[in-house]
Amino acid sequence: MDLTLQDISHRYGDMPVLKEISLHIPDGEILCVIGPSGCGKSTLLRMIGGLERPDLGRILQHGDAPAGCLNPLTFVFQDFALLPWRSVAGNISLVLEDHGLPRAEIDRIVSDVLARTKLSDFKDAFPRQLSGGMKQRVAIARALAVNPAVLLLDEPLSALDAQTRELLMEDLVGLWVRQPFTAVYVTHNLAEAVRLGHRVAVLSRRPGQLREVIEIDTPLTDRQAGDRELEALQSRLWNLMREEALAADQELLNV
Repeated sequence: MDLTLQDISHRYGDMPVLKEISLHIPDGEILCVIGPSGCGKSTLLRMIGGLERPDLGRILQHGDAPAGCLNPLTFVFQDFALLPWRSVAGNISLVLEDHGLPRAEIDRIVSDVLARTKLSDFKDAFPRQLSGGMKQRVAIARALAVNPAVLLLDEPLSALDAQTRELLMEDLVGLWVRQPFTAVYVTHNLAEAVRLGHRVAVLSRRPGQLREVIEIDTPLTDRQAGDRELEALQSRLWNLMREEALAADQELLNV
């Protein structure tokens, strides 16, 4: 499924948050969105997912959802939001239970996403027994279980340590290689953006405006931590937003 954002603008009361954002996200692309704190990245993601409506502009969906899609636009948040009284398999099956699926089909889907996210050996574990990285794997598996047309990821790795982030970035790339998906990935981490994004959209400080969209030609599978080209691109992104990030930080402190 393709997404098109046409001149999205929004404000909260007297405070403008987003201004004239236009983007096209083709099927099978991961678009990373970066920008200074408070620039409207998460607000934009919520609008794409239908949790909020923009004051101005339109968000259009083109094409059909994949076969078996139960929820076209599916979120993965920083907070894992797992039910502590349900096992790993139970947390994943929760999103399937209101769709009228036979138990055997639910079990098949759960087994499939457990295998794809390397969680099969932990299906009977409870959240309290899992590390932060494992909990986020469960959240990703739960999102994949509904076979979404578009994944909307709001800083999903920001609460994790560096080593765990690295492992989960490798996992996300592996999942995309096996079954390409469309995704909008909001992050403040530039290393994540250059590792995972086919393109990176850079927003200005509030009100967030689209400063630049940078395409990354290196295939996802060829990107590694410490790669000089990726580090150079990371520096380019930082140079694009450094002054505005500083200004945004000072604005937030003065609120």
